[in-house]
Amino acid sequence: MASVEIEYCVPCGFLRRAEDLQHALLSTFGEQLEAVTLATGDDGVFVVRVDGDVIFEKSEETYNIDNIVRRVRTYL
Repeated sequence: MASVEIEYCVPCGFLRRAEDLQHALLSTFGEQLEAVTLATGDDGVFVVRVDGDVIFEKSEETYNIDNIVRRVRTYL
C-alpha cells in the first residue's frame, strides 16, 4: 500500500486545497492507501508525494486535482 503526503503552505491559505485533495484521494482509493497525511509548510509550497516520490509540485505545474488523482493511481 502507498502513503501520500500533501505538504501545503499555511500562510498562503492552502489548507482547504490540501483537505479537498485528501478527501478526493481517500474517496477514490479508500483501502488501497495506507495513509494520506497533511504536512504544514510555508513559502508557497504545495507538494504531493507518494512513498517519498514527488508527483506534483505547484511551483512547476498548475494545480489540477483530477491530474493528481490520476498520478496517484499509477502508483497503486
